Amino acid sequence: MEKVMNYPKVSVILLNWNSYEDTIECLESLKKITYPNYNVVIVDNASSGDDVKVLRKKYGAYIHIIANDQNFGFPGGCNIGMRYALSEGAENLLLLNNDTVVDPDFLTELVKVAESEPLIGIVGSKIYYYSHPESIESAGGRIRWWLGHIEVYGKVKDVGQWDEVAERDFVYGTSFLIKKKLIDRISFMDTYFFFGVEEYDYCTKAKRAGFKVVYVPQSKVWHKKGASSSKLPQFPEIQDKVKNKQGWRQYKYFYQFFRRYCPPVLFIVPFVLHVTLVGSFLFFLSHADFKTIRKGGARRLISLFCWTGKPRFPY
Repeated sequence: MEKVMNYPKVSVILLNWNSYEDTIECLESLKKITYPNYNVVIVDNASSGDDVKVLRKKYGAYIHIIANDQNFGFPGGCNIGMRYALSEGAENLLLLNNDTVVDPDFLTELVKVAESEPLIGIVGSKIYYYSHPESIESAGGRIRWWLGHIEVYGKVKDVGQWDEVAERDFVYGTSFLIKKKLIDRISFMDTYFFFGVEEYDYCTKAKRAGFKVVYVPQSKVWHKKGASSSKLPQFPEIQDKVKNKQGWRQYKYFYQFFRRYCPPVLFIVPFVLHVTLVGSFLFFLSHADFKTIRKGGARRLISLFCWTGKPRFPY
């Protein structure tokens, strides 16, 4: 094996919020990875219980914990961890959801691709469902700007259909490696997106700055989708904060997103198409995907006209 110094230092940043059990399972999988030069930073987003105490006692020097005095949301919490990691000399930053389990080679594969080309700014893993380990949650995706449709490659069983390293418009923030030089150019994640849409925004910002966003299928991660959102009803204050910041069908987030990256005034077109789901309908119709239309039609109509107060998360 090569010496550790030949591998760029990676800081793995996990955000914890009232979920130390998930964090422990994630850390146990991280301890088995093959990449030799990494450290782990856990940002606790003001958990109400003994999460910080439990994790410090169990893992000691293996982790560095930053205990926030308030919940700064996903991008805000990650930014705190990234600033600390950079101050400690990290060359690459890996944002990893704490409700994941990783393959032993996942980080080695990400770094291998990230270091293969100077213009690569972000690389992302192939994300599987934890509860259905052979089904893909996300293999990255594409943004159909004038349809207002965000196409995620996934939601199906893995039969090798996305097994090639490829550029994407976005990769999921579930496992998301960012190179230091990208942060030097475009700074950190936008805290306006308190809980959702942040990876779409950050990946688009990176691409507009001339960097590439690349999907790495050899890097595999299993995700307990919705683990954080399922806890929101237990914390009404945070749930109301998320709901108010997102708005109905996350319209506040997507209004800002399309306004930021589409031409002035004309951005209203993709924004309305997205929020009303008309853009998605037109996309499936143009691809003659009648099965998807039939399968999802009723659900989409219900989600359009019935606000349940449950936020939608892209990760």
